[in-house]
Amino acid sequence: MPLCHWPCSCYPNHYLGQSQDWMNELYPRWVGAHGIMIVTPVHWYQVPSTFKLMMDRLVCADGGNPDQTSTHGKNPEEAKALELKGWHYPRHLAGRTFSIVVHGDTEGAESVRRALHDWLSDMKLFPAGEGAVFDRYVGYYKPYATSHEELDRDAPFFEETRNAARALVKAITDLRAGIRPPDYDLEDPRPK
Repeated sequence: MPLCHWPCSCYPNHYLGQSQDWMNELYPRWVGAHGIMIVTPVHWYQVPSTFKLMMDRLVCADGGNPDQTSTHGKNPEEAKALELKGWHYPRHLAGRTFSIVVHGDTEGAESVRRALHDWLSDMKLFPAGEGAVFDRYVGYYKPYATSHEELDRDAPFFEETRNAARALVKAITDLRAGIRPPDYDLEDPRPK
């Protein structure tokens, strides 16, 4: 992980004065936020491809090296030496809270919700509450041609989504007040 820089240096980045990569605008948003709300459809049992690309680029948030000079860019031997000396795998997004809303019209919503929950939890973010993470089928096996109409008519889905946002706001308010989940400070017995 010392070779994997935070934020990612495999692509153009702010530190080098490069700006043509949209992730440069997303890293600071992830860092500056106390909470993250993800609302996504299911595409072929997965998140949409552009969302997956963002997830792949956030691998550096889980143990990545914040000091590019320590490996003189991408020197693998220096990175190996740092890791073997006792790399602490910094979790750059730890302590934030999240909300997830996944919707689909056929299959896969549950597995996408679980995958997103596990991805964020593995980076030591925590769910904002019971109602903050859910999946629903909207227009289950109905024609694609009318799927937007099905979504527009699903008032309970919109209210559940609002509730997920409300739970996130409450969790963020608690975080700012210093209130953390009961198991927040437990030491990880299996750090990477």
